[in-house]
Amino acid sequence: MTADANPPARKAQLRTACIAARDGVGREARAAAATRLFARMMDVRGRTIAGYLPIGSEADPRGTMAVLSRANRICVPVVTAKGAPLRFREWWPGCALEPGAFGVSVPVDGGWRVPDLLIVPLVGFDAACGRLGYGGGFYDRTLAGLRDAQAIGLACEAQRVDAVPREATDMPLDAVITEAGVYLPPAAR
Repeated sequence: MTADANPPARKAQLRTACIAARDGVGREARAAAATRLFARMMDVRGRTIAGYLPIGSEADPRGTMAVLSRANRICVPVVTAKGAPLRFREWWPGCALEPGAFGVSVPVDGGWRVPDLLIVPLVGFDAACGRLGYGGGFYDRTLAGLRDAQAIGLACEAQRVDAVPREATDMPLDAVITEAGVYLPPAAR
């Protein structure tokens, strides 16, 4: 827990700064983050992995997802209702997509899956793997219900902040991967 008197207000300030920083990241750094994700996950087999289809300037995991789809089931998040956890629909390279909530594409077809490994988008993060999202709480609710699943954030180093204000409902990540390296929570180091 940080000493912030008003974590929601501080998070809102950080979101603005982190999105601006992320928007300023060049193509090389984004590609390097995606390459590091691939290097970390290239030997994963037989899992159900949730990736995501990036929006805006989010780091792009689709190349890794495509390669992983050869030996794993891949799914992507679908917002089904405000205040609900995410559901995950199967994805494969070239599958038909349609617009979903918040401008995020979702597969038209494919079964619903429960991931045991998640690649998670984020707005900002800290070195202790605290995650700053967009503020809707979708991933926090989802991760709270998937306690045994591993959650790996994908970001660019420009999105790192000194400390993400934490609230009781905030779920930390098991790792964050950027172009500069891999961050692990203190207990995992």
